[in-house]
Amino acid sequence: MDLGLKGKVALLTGASRGLGFATAKILAQEGVKLAINSRDEENLSEASDELSNFGVDVITLPGDVTDPKTPNKLIEQTVSAFNGLDLLFTNAGGPPPGAFEDFSDDEWAKSIDLSLLSHVRLIRAALPYLRKSDNPSVLTVTSVSVKQPIPNLVLSNSIRAATAGLTKTLALELGPEGIRFNSILPSWTQTERVEQLMADRAERKGTTVEEEIQAQNAQSPLGRMGTPEEFAKAAAFLLSPAASYITGVLLTVDGGTYKGLI
Repeated sequence: MDLGLKGKVALLTGASRGLGFATAKILAQEGVKLAINSRDEENLSEASDELSNFGVDVITLPGDVTDPKTPNKLIEQTVSAFNGLDLLFTNAGGPPPGAFEDFSDDEWAKSIDLSLLSHVRLIRAALPYLRKSDNPSVLTVTSVSVKQPIPNLVLSNSIRAATAGLTKTLALELGPEGIRFNSILPSWTQTERVEQLMADRAERKGTTVEEEIQAQNAQSPLGRMGTPEEFAKAAAFLLSPAASYITGVLLTVDGGTYKGLI
């Protein structure tokens, strides 16, 4: 299937590794012009070198999306480099693990900046340019915890649900302008973030990381965690014109881990 992505312009945050980089890689294979963001300049440079091998234009935009000034700067730099913006992929690292009483107001505020307001600010800054695109699309990255809370992740469970609500609302509010909004709710995927969560779980329970990975794998009908590439293929499709009649979707990419009907 031709996804219709060749020549489109995409900005991806949190894209130097993990889910963001895997998505950038699929988009590069489809001929998309890429602006990739991360806080880590060294990882960002390495990611850019690999993506450039696909023969597409790539620019690197270091910056912390929790800084209120950064989202607008990233959008402006992307538009300046490529004379437009078609696709926006909003992604940031997750909040730390812990129980409700572990966190202060300040830690809640930092997590809201990370997992909600970074999406809000990026989308708000992008809208004037998305309105000029023939096929504007936004994909927010949240978590399966939106539908099924995960133990010891109260910050993620709470705040990512707000981003899902934002995504669904914007799909309704801006659908008449032709701008599509969807979200992917990944479950346990082979990323550094998940490795850290497995290590935290093992430390709390007095087990090993391998034992915790095996226990988590058993929760999936497929008996394993997903790969970033599996997430990325779904992400590229939802961003693409091939998904032109899909908006407001909160898609679980979770190997069947979520057991609910809706």
